[in-house]
Amino acid sequence: MNKRYQVFVSSTYADLKEERSKVIQTLMEMDCIPSGMELFPAIDEEQFEFIKKVIDDCDYYILIIGGRYGSLSNDGISYTEKEYEYAINSGIKVLAFLHKNPDEIPLGKSDIDPALREKLKLFREKVADGRLVKFWEKSEDLPGLLSLSLTKTIKTYPAIGWTRVQESSNEDLLLELNDLRKENKTTSDQLNKLKKEQNTSIENIAALDEKFTVKGKKWNDYSRHYDTWELSISWSKLFEVLSPFLLEYPSDDNVKSKLGDLLYEVKTKAVTSAHINEQDFQTVKVQFTSLGLVNVKYTKTTSGGMSLFWFITEKGKKLMYELRTVKSKK
Repeated sequence: MNKRYQVFVSSTYADLKEERSKVIQTLMEMDCIPSGMELFPAIDEEQFEFIKKVIDDCDYYILIIGGRYGSLSNDGISYTEKEYEYAINSGIKVLAFLHKNPDEIPLGKSDIDPALREKLKLFREKVADGRLVKFWEKSEDLPGLLSLSLTKTIKTYPAIGWTRVQESSNEDLLLELNDLRKENKTTSDQLNKLKKEQNTSIENIAALDEKFTVKGKKWNDYSRHYDTWELSISWSKLFEVLSPFLLEYPSDDNVKSKLGDLLYEVKTKAVTSAHINEQDFQTVKVQFTSLGLVNVKYTKTTSGGMSLFWFITEKGKKLMYELRTVKSKK
């Protein structure tokens, strides 16, 4: 069955028009469906919500970084970086193309403000950390790099893609139904196994009213380094803070990011971006799983890949209602 993959192209706009044009042309020649900020060259917060929906419909995500950081959102982060973060958290496979020598890019296509140049440097480091990226110098480099990288990615990480309805034969549908039946059987077996494991008692597990000290860090824009923070909080209060967010069935990365923000807000009453220590986060995950409040498991993403997601259990929902519902004063 022939498939067409939808690919989101993310970058700053005015300085990379030529590069975007070549990338989009290459995608069309590869029979892909390009999507991107051509829809909204001048993006704002409201339009970014629409952009997220477009990303959700895409199979792959391409990031091109040149010499500019991009327009800033209300929280001081560029929309290009926010698009990237959203794609990563959504489990979409990302292909990143970074300019090899950003200091050699003409001033007309580079940030002059030192603060923006620093943000661009940190963004480049974030994208390259633990990820295989490709480097380009001229716009002419991008079509060849993209063609090789995307072809390999599609082969290694096949996504759902789009097909014409008439191409979906009865045989294809039967095969798909059989696959779903097998997946359902596997899921049922896993649930039964999980129930047996949850029925195994754990000795001396901490009660909900006992406290746990969570530590983390927060970026300081003035000192240009991370400040540490810690919070002593009961397990019930911690679950009270986090549980409504779990109704959205978030990914493991999203829970970690959200939990850092929520706990820092509990500590300081300030709404901002903060991080929770990795080991403390893992302890929270194990504790709530052991208490039967959440299930954490690998499952399919909207793009057809696999990722780790959190699911609140019926026991967890019951505790959430007890902790979060507003009680009558009558």
